[in-house]
Amino acid sequence: MKKFFASIIAVVVLTVSSIAQAVTEPKITAESAILVEAKTGRIIYEKNADIERAPASMTKMLTCLIALEKLDPHEEIVMSRQAVLTEDNTLSWNEGDTVSAMDMMTAVMLVSENGGAVALAQSVAGSVTGFSAMMNDKAKAIGCKYSHFANPHGLPDSNHYSTAADMARIAVHCMKNPDFRKLVELKRTSIHWLNPRDKWAELNNTNELLGKYKGANGIKTGWTTAAGGCLAASSKRGDVELIAIVMRATDKDTRFDDAEALFNYGFERVRMVSGIDKDRSTKKIFVRGGEQASIRVGVEESLNFPLMANEDPNLLKVTYELPKVIDADNGIREGKVLGEAVLRYGDKAVARVPIVARESVAEGFSIGSLFVTIIAPFIT
Repeated sequence: MKKFFASIIAVVVLTVSSIAQAVTEPKITAESAILVEAKTGRIIYEKNADIERAPASMTKMLTCLIALEKLDPHEEIVMSRQAVLTEDNTLSWNEGDTVSAMDMMTAVMLVSENGGAVALAQSVAGSVTGFSAMMNDKAKAIGCKYSHFANPHGLPDSNHYSTAADMARIAVHCMKNPDFRKLVELKRTSIHWLNPRDKWAELNNTNELLGKYKGANGIKTGWTTAAGGCLAASSKRGDVELIAIVMRATDKDTRFDDAEALFNYGFERVRMVSGIDKDRSTKKIFVRGGEQASIRVGVEESLNFPLMANEDPNLLKVTYELPKVIDADNGIREGKVLGEAVLRYGDKAVARVPIVARESVAEGFSIGSLFVTIIAPFIT
């Protein structure tokens, strides 16, 4: 249930502009960029964030996420001829080389192994075309609006594009996966072949912020001549975690400078405050046709919300979008989503969290639920 909840708690819509923006903005060279808070996705800064651009190897965030969800980490991944012949055979693969799924994902994320991305795609979906369809379905489910993926690696294709805002949506979603987080924060590691068994490789993460910028903990670099310098980066200090997306920076080095400028801007201005409190969100709603007349509901996890330095936490309030009466047809299971808790800043909704049943109620008869049936027309 916690995994399910983590997947649906994506609470802030990235297209909503930040509530307030400081006058002094970060100086960056990238043509598109965005800075968001990692838990909620709230936009802290954006520049041309909805312009379609080539995402280069930032694409592999989505590839890795799907592979993590669909493959056993010990599953054997065999390099096909198509995978071996994919541009930039970074690790000198031969057809038939075999590694575990986790080691292949490690190679894909740390050293941007393009052929490895093809091998993962083929293992998951049977073909690159089939996997690309899965990528597009996943991106749509995450909330991407201006993206289309034609391959799992990000090499140039006229039908392969995204935006800084969509890349941020993907990054926010990916970083909610604990296995993904563990992988992208690795500065260096090694992988070992299952076939041939005596082959291994040491991998150094291409993300130069790791170990250099305070709090840096991911995510993925990208570079092609067509895309320019790209970077999805994350950094955490205290209870504030930020995600920066840089697209079409002037070169491979300035993408890191741009991300640092974005992080400095964010860490100077953002603080986390209590938004929706789990203990204070418990409510009761009436049950019609059940073995009991009411059910306890509430959010499963508290939500802290990012405010800028000049914003007033007293303007935050929580409202609840819940039915007053629900039917117990076929029973109500604990964990079923029944409504939403809405966090508002002034009159604007800034976050939404699912409200779930905190207990189960079986379909049946009780004097209390009979009374609910009688009064329902007057309270709904």
